[in-house]
Amino acid sequence: MLTTPEAIKSERFARCIAASKRVRWDIDRDVIGGRSFEADRKFLPDGLSKVNEMTFLSASERAYMSRIQGRTYANIFGLVERYINAKVLELSRDHWFGDQVALEALIRFSDEELKHQELFRRVEALAAQTMPAGYRAAAEPNAVAGAVLGMSSWAVLALTLHIELFTQLHYRESIEPDADLSPLFKDVFLFHWKEESQHAILDELEWRRIDAGTSDAERDKAVDEFIQLVVAVDGILQQQAVEDTRYFGETCGRQLDADELRQLQAAVLGAYRWQYILSGAEHPKFLAVLTELATAAQMERIGAALATLN
Repeated sequence: MLTTPEAIKSERFARCIAASKRVRWDIDRDVIGGRSFEADRKFLPDGLSKVNEMTFLSASERAYMSRIQGRTYANIFGLVERYINAKVLELSRDHWFGDQVALEALIRFSDEELKHQELFRRVEALAAQTMPAGYRAAAEPNAVAGAVLGMSSWAVLALTLHIELFTQLHYRESIEPDADLSPLFKDVFLFHWKEESQHAILDELEWRRIDAGTSDAERDKAVDEFIQLVVAVDGILQQQAVEDTRYFGETCGRQLDADELRQLQAAVLGAYRWQYILSGAEHPKFLAVLTELATAAQMERIGAALATLN
């Protein structure tokens, strides 16, 4: 008997449900467990923070900048998961009276995203306990979510798959192998990774479903919206690089001169662009799906926009 495309998709949704049940975790029992962040351990590995390129800083200052960047790293995941959860709930409506397996998979996705938001709020509270006062997040989650959700589902799902793929890449290739990082910070992203692995599969399934009902003209507009979303993310990163440079300068224990502050801000922005945009844009899976759904001309437009961020 031939297996239909719909049956294959339903089976992929079912596998995501099974994986979700298998890796299910609790914030207090499995992740935090009453622990606090260490005051002297790095949060992010050098490959993500790029602190090894900040040669004008001492070793202890580079470790401190890693902690600042790690705090921002967690905050930005909490930020984007606000819009992701809302979009997943919106998409689930399409399955209310259809594939109930797909519906369950998306409802589980939403439940896990709510848990992740709570996890990152807890991370911020713990970071605030061991780091000096004065840290500020540059963007407000609800404002960002409102702006993102004003775009087409095609564009939003493209951005979402991009984010959830680089999350996995960062953990597997950079965070997990680094023995010098805070054990608690590593555990936060270990458990986050366990559930994001299913989310990326669901993102792709839903993106392909939406694409199948999208006209050529609608897709062309959606590509422009995706570029607008990437540019908007970069705007947030530019603001956060300013804030984190200010915070470091005010709390690092010495007076940085104007040239050091300029160098630091440029280096932090470069690290953030790599973390949140470029590492995902270069991910083989993301490129494979995007190349399949977009035309060569549309890929050129996306590539040209990304080239301005290097």
